[in-house]
Amino acid sequence: MSVIVRDDGFHADDFDGNAIDIAQDTRPDDLPTSFEGIDMIRIPFPSFADGRGFTLARLLRRRGFAGRLRAVGHVIADQYAMARRCGFDEVEISDELAQRQPQDQWLFRANWRDHDYRSQMGA
Repeated sequence: MSVIVRDDGFHADDFDGNAIDIAQDTRPDDLPTSFEGIDMIRIPFPSFADGRGFTLARLLRRRGFAGRLRAVGHVIADQYAMARRCGFDEVEISDELAQRQPQDQWLFRANWRDHDYRSQMGA
């Protein structure tokens, strides 16, 4: 099983629509240019040290993807704010990770807009 993390905490997976998976090693030139009929894009994170998914999320948003964008796998609570700023709507983690990093650790980072370095600099 898995847990979906959003700004308001842990959830069960409630998605029901057309989703595609984009591998974390996808080259930017190989990303889709049309998103017709795609309700969600999932990008895997095989390791918390592999940040390529953050770049792909940013590029997908710049290309106009307005649907649900989900990071899947080894994203840790400390990375939640970065995931949200890059364009992810939610993170899917394993039950085991949810037990090691409970909801309060994720909620602590859910106020990601206020903790952006730019907001602290007045930019």
